[in-house]
Amino acid sequence: MEQLAKVRRTASLKTPSDLSEEAVKDISAAATTLLADVFALYLKTKNFHWHMSGAHFRDYHRLLDDLGTELFAMTDPLAERVRKLGGPTLKSIGDIARRQRIADNEADFVHPHEMLAELRQDNAALVASLRSLHAACDEHGDVATASLVENWIDEGEGRVWFLFEVLRGIG
Repeated sequence: MEQLAKVRRTASLKTPSDLSEEAVKDISAAATTLLADVFALYLKTKNFHWHMSGAHFRDYHRLLDDLGTELFAMTDPLAERVRKLGGPTLKSIGDIARRQRIADNEADFVHPHEMLAELRQDNAALVASLRSLHAACDEHGDVATASLVENWIDEGEGRVWFLFEVLRGIG
């Protein structure tokens, strides 16, 4: 029994794939870093949602809740795609913190318009990272991951658009 448990703990998680080892490594690494960014942006969006205040509280609060829901919906399909390829994915909050490129915002107070502008920039950066992952997928012939990424690019562009329009004309 003890030997069986040891075998299970040391068994490889590598899933068989018809993609090259290089493709699995490149795409998995890029997707896992992207996943860390999605979690970081999700939590920042929820942070701003929880700490929203001011004249447009209700509208902004609901908008950020919707955006957070959209971001969180990406996490499981993205992580599972990495595993389908045979790559490892995130294991902890610390792992996210080491990989994320989206900066945290732990300020005690952020003006609502600054929150929205920061989220617009972060979502635009996430779209750029999605495009980069798509390019890696194209390079390696990974149409399944590319297909997921294409939808997330569209959703990300939608988030940038909404945040842009909300901030239009605000000094």
